[in-house]
Amino acid sequence: MRYLNWGLFWISVYLGLVIFPCLVMFYGKMPGGNGFWWDLSMVLGFAATSMMAIMFFLTARFKRAALPFGVDIIYYFHKQIAILFLLFVLSHPLILIVSEPVVLEMLKPRLINRYMAAGIVSLATIIFIMISSLWRKQFGIHYDNWRYVHVFLSASAFLLALVHIEGVGNYIATPEKRIVWGAIMACWFLLLLYIRLVKPISLLRKPYEVVNVSGERGSAYTLDITPVGHPGIRFMPGQFVWLTIWSSPFSMREHPFSISSSAEQQSKLGFTIKELGDFTRRIKDVSGGQRVYVDGPYGAFSIDRQDDSPGFVFVAGGIGIAPIMSMLRTLSDRKDKRRHLLFFAGANLNRLTFYEELIDLKKKLSLKIVFVLEMPDLNWQGEKGFLTSEIFNRHLSENKHDLEYFICGPVPMIHLVEKILHRLGVPLHHLHSELFDFV
Repeated sequence: MRYLNWGLFWISVYLGLVIFPCLVMFYGKMPGGNGFWWDLSMVLGFAATSMMAIMFFLTARFKRAALPFGVDIIYYFHKQIAILFLLFVLSHPLILIVSEPVVLEMLKPRLINRYMAAGIVSLATIIFIMISSLWRKQFGIHYDNWRYVHVFLSASAFLLALVHIEGVGNYIATPEKRIVWGAIMACWFLLLLYIRLVKPISLLRKPYEVVNVSGERGSAYTLDITPVGHPGIRFMPGQFVWLTIWSSPFSMREHPFSISSSAEQQSKLGFTIKELGDFTRRIKDVSGGQRVYVDGPYGAFSIDRQDDSPGFVFVAGGIGIAPIMSMLRTLSDRKDKRRHLLFFAGANLNRLTFYEELIDLKKKLSLKIVFVLEMPDLNWQGEKGFLTSEIFNRHLSENKHDLEYFICGPVPMIHLVEKILHRLGVPLHHLHSELFDFV
C-alpha cells in the first residue's frame, strides 16, 4: 500500500507539472481576438514544452520517485509519453497553419524572424530525436554514440523552444508568467548541473574494484567487484545498477546490469553478463583491480517487496536468470523454508547459465526446477519447446493464485508468460517482470 500511495503521489506531481504552466498561460490578461483553435495550438505548444522539461527529470534516476514503479517502467513510460509529446509538438504548428493560413506567410525565408526560426529548428530537432531513438537498433546506431547525440540534441531542442516562447511573448507577458517559465528554466539548469557534475563527483568518491571474472554457461561471465574505502551499497535481491567500466563517471558510458549476487553478502557485488554487444563482449577481458563505478541500486523487481507471499514462482529465459539468481541466493542465505518453483527456458543444457549451482540450490531450498529446452539432446526427459499453458498447468500448485511471480527474459517471452499466467487465473498484481530492453 505504501508503494501505491507514493506512486499516485508522483503521478499527480507529473500531471501537475505538465498542466500548471498551461493554466498560468490563461491567468490575467489574455491577447484578444485569436479564437479557439489559436488558443488550443498555444496550449499544446506550452504543454509540449513542459513535457520536454520533465523528460529530463524522468531519466535522472531519482530513487525516491522511481521506487514505486521501478526505473525500467519509468524509462518505458518515457518512451511512450514521448510519442504523445511528438503529437503535441506537430499539432501546434499544423493547427495554426490550417486555422490561420496567414501563418504560412510568416514562414517564408524573407519574412521569418528569430523566434519563428528557433521554433522550426526545435521541431526538426525533435523529429530527428524521435526517429533516431525509436529505430536506433534498426539503423545500427551504437548505444554510446546515440546517447551523446540524444542528450545534446534534446537540450538544444528545449533551449530553442524557450527562445520561441520568449519571442512570441504574448502569453508570457506578465511578471507572474515570466516567473513560472523562469523557474522552469532554472530547475532545468540545476538538474543538468546535478546529473553532469554533482552525481559523477559523488560516484567518483565511492569507487569499486574488480575482484574476479569467471566464465559461465551460455556465453556469460560473472564480474565480481568490491567497494574501495566505503561500505558499498545496500540492495534488494533482483535490483540492478548502472555500471561504468574503463571510463570515469563523467563519460556517460554507464550500462545497466542486474545484480546476481546475494543481498545478504553486501561486501561484494556480482553481475552475470552475457555476450550480446560490443560492450558486453569485453567483460571477459576486464582485469583484476580495474576501477569501476556503481550508480544504484534501482528497480522494483524484488521478493523483498512481497515478503508476505507463501512462496514464489520464478520464470527465467536466457540471461534473465541473473536477477532471479540473486533472489534464490538470498533466499538460501536466509534459510527460507517456503516452497518455490523455477521455470528456466533455454536452447539446451549447455546454454543454461548457473545450471550446476541451481541443482545445488535444490538441496538448500524447498525449490522445484522445471527446465524447458528448445533444442534438447535426444535423451532429454524434461519439458521441451517453449513455455506454454500446458507446461505451467503441469507444474503449478493448487495455490497458484496466492503466489507471487517474477518473470525475466526476452521481452516477447515476458509478454507471452504474463498472458498465459493471467489466463490461468493468476491476478495481474501478482505478476512482476523486469524489462531488460528499456534503453
